[in-house]
Amino acid sequence: MLGVALFSGIWYSIAGWRPGYSTHEIWMFPLFSALPIGLIMGDVPGAMVIGCAISMMYVGMVAPGSEMPADMSLAGLIGIPIALSIGADTGTAIAIAVPFGVLGVFLNQIRRIINAKFAHMADKHALKGDIKGINRCAMWYPLIMNLVTKFPFAFIGVYFGSAVIEKLLAILPEWILNGLSVAGGVMPAIGFAVLIGILSERKSIFPFFFLGFFLVQFFGVSSIAAACFGVPIAVIIVLMQKDSQDEIMVQVKAASKVDDDDE
Repeated sequence: MLGVALFSGIWYSIAGWRPGYSTHEIWMFPLFSALPIGLIMGDVPGAMVIGCAISMMYVGMVAPGSEMPADMSLAGLIGIPIALSIGADTGTAIAIAVPFGVLGVFLNQIRRIINAKFAHMADKHALKGDIKGINRCAMWYPLIMNLVTKFPFAFIGVYFGSAVIEKLLAILPEWILNGLSVAGGVMPAIGFAVLIGILSERKSIFPFFFLGFFLVQFFGVSSIAAACFGVPIAVIIVLMQKDSQDEIMVQVKAASKVDDDDE
């Protein structure tokens, strides 16, 4: 477990570092980290299945006030290796991952408190016109603090977690294990419920959710095939909305010009 523990610690530090605001959600998603974990542990299919199950909990999750209600990155980086090492099913894997997802929220708060100091340091460098100083405060100091604050938790959780979890599962009665499995199986439904709630606010796109569901349920279309249909539909909707907005702007300009001529 040493190799995967080192990987989890480094990945968690870099993912929390926000290597790119357009891609950091991908870095943090459990399904994305499941592939390298599976390669390290020699069980790619098992890692992908567990990573997908854990990811389903966070589908449609929003960040009120820019703060995620759970840390899906830590949940996956610890939950996937532990579940693979003890041979747990997806329901138990989800139940294992959830507490670590909650722990990650507290770690993120610590990171934000510390990084606030770097923001004030960057302000001082900005007054002096020190671009290199600003870059250090914005990029490299936060990375160092991530390695200090985040790496140990992910590393210890993976390296020692499997042995602790395995002993715990051995002494727990069967009815508790069954309850954990059932509870874990329900959690992906919560993620879908949140997603449906978000889609329902956009009445114009909500019917496409049911269209995708019917394609998969009644015609046996795979998820990839459904995505292939969804991409051009999304492009068409965006282009139609843009054309509609452009047409409205033309009409507004024409009406404004008529008013100017009348004056």
